[in-house]
Amino acid sequence: MQSTKPRDVQVFPIGTNTRVFRSRSWTRLRFEIEYALAKGTTANCYLIEADKIALIDPPGETFTDSFLTTLQERVDVKKIDYVILGHVNPNRAKTLKSLLEIAPQITFVCSNPGAINLRGALENPNLPIQVMRGDESLDLGQGHILQFIPTTNPRYPDELCTYDLQTEILYCDKLFGAHICGDQVFDEGWQTLVEDRRYYFDCVMAPNARQVETALDKLLEFPARLYAPNHGPLVRYGLIDLTKAYREWITQQTSQETSVALIYASAYGNTATLAQAIARGITKAGIAVQAINCEFTEPDEIRAAIEKSAGFIIGSPTLGGHAPTPIQTALGVVLSTATTSKIAGVFGSFGWSGEAIDLLETKLKDAGYQFGFEPIRVKFTPDDKTLQMCEEAGTDFAQGLKKVRKVRAVSQPATNVEQAVGRVIGSLSVVTAKQGDISSAMLASWVSQASFNPPGLTIAIAKDRAVESLMYSGSNFVLNILKEGNHIGLMKQFLKPFAPGEDRFGGVAVQEAASGNQILTDALAYLDCTVQTRMEVGDHWLVYATVDDGKVLNQDGVTAVHHRKSGNHY
Repeated sequence: MQSTKPRDVQVFPIGTNTRVFRSRSWTRLRFEIEYALAKGTTANCYLIEADKIALIDPPGETFTDSFLTTLQERVDVKKIDYVILGHVNPNRAKTLKSLLEIAPQITFVCSNPGAINLRGALENPNLPIQVMRGDESLDLGQGHILQFIPTTNPRYPDELCTYDLQTEILYCDKLFGAHICGDQVFDEGWQTLVEDRRYYFDCVMAPNARQVETALDKLLEFPARLYAPNHGPLVRYGLIDLTKAYREWITQQTSQETSVALIYASAYGNTATLAQAIARGITKAGIAVQAINCEFTEPDEIRAAIEKSAGFIIGSPTLGGHAPTPIQTALGVVLSTATTSKIAGVFGSFGWSGEAIDLLETKLKDAGYQFGFEPIRVKFTPDDKTLQMCEEAGTDFAQGLKKVRKVRAVSQPATNVEQAVGRVIGSLSVVTAKQGDISSAMLASWVSQASFNPPGLTIAIAKDRAVESLMYSGSNFVLNILKEGNHIGLMKQFLKPFAPGEDRFGGVAVQEAASGNQILTDALAYLDCTVQTRMEVGDHWLVYATVDDGKVLNQDGVTAVHHRKSGNHY
């Protein structure tokens, strides 16, 4: 259950002359896939008060009033010299405009792409902006010499990290963040945060893995004792381990044999949000994504990505009834480069019409490309159900590529070990899970009791299962144990392929558990569970959950058991 605490701003000293202002939302902030664990978040802003004063990354419009009130209680805003922006998005415009009204003396500091975005967001071509390209520094006095490191990637082409020589704090913008809200400013007990940091990486960083790797290489020159990210607890105690984990997670992406080129442009952020959800679905299925924001990418780079990829997906907003020029250029590159053996996908957002999506679909179909999912059209801002549908579309796309690869590969008989492993049997069950307006289910047989006190069990869930996204620590689910004799119908129901976003429970008799999840009325028994932890095990996640409630629904029934001949399939 989400917290009912009101949003607030927490202020805390983190270094010499340095404080953090943590604007806290205890509930889910936005409908973007990176926030889907619904653990709240913090928008971290930093204040350095030396001979000159610098404010780093003021929060978005959700926190404008509370942040400015808190800031003015603690500093004379008319004495602020600089506002440093790690990246610029329209969401910050309200806060920055309000800040300028009360502190017109401010000079903005950002990257060159950030300066272009900032002038557009604030509708002021004459803003006082100091552009940092990577070899400049800013001396605030008292040893606070700020150095700037461009860490661009397709999602944030204007990203800029800041390093303070005095405090050895690295203000790392979107890197090393997590969407979790609490009273804890630093990462004491950092091991408990790994799951949230991994989810954040998978959503935000994995599609840009090569660019993130380049960023980490650049940051090696700046020995930090503290990471100060935009979101979540500041990284002090787990800094070395988190840096190492980022390297390992990057390698998982860059070492994949198969990749997808995900090409997009985004006018207001909605198309980028869809791209992020689709990318999440692809990467969780074990296929790498090369995200390409074609507004900031040269045609030769797009061409190289297309040539290397096994498939491509292209997304566009509709502006004035047309696709923006960068998308039309990218489409031309695709049509002249990609062979028709590559699987294609199309998506986009629009306000009043969706001609750009129709254009992409028509051109690609006329050229003879096969689609990995039905074109996705989203009007205005996507919601939870839309993001689930996009994630599942991405997974379907990846699984389609895997099937093609399997067909081309020479089939090998099961080894002795695989045959032996296949003799391990388990009860046939259906896992059902729900969060807000979205729900999912899957057939499971890799289930085992794990503890007596408290009563607990483990379930192995393939990484590309749709229900996986609903099985994180603190989440609830129901394990429906099937009855021998009537399990065939339920097996067929939950084994059949579903379209992205399709209701898994059509025609199935269900009732609601105490947790709000679905109990299958025809099951032998059910267990209402809470996920306590999960562990990555090869191509699966091993989920440990405790049982909160349960009941045998048919006292005379016998548990259905799944017999296999090989350990390399279900």
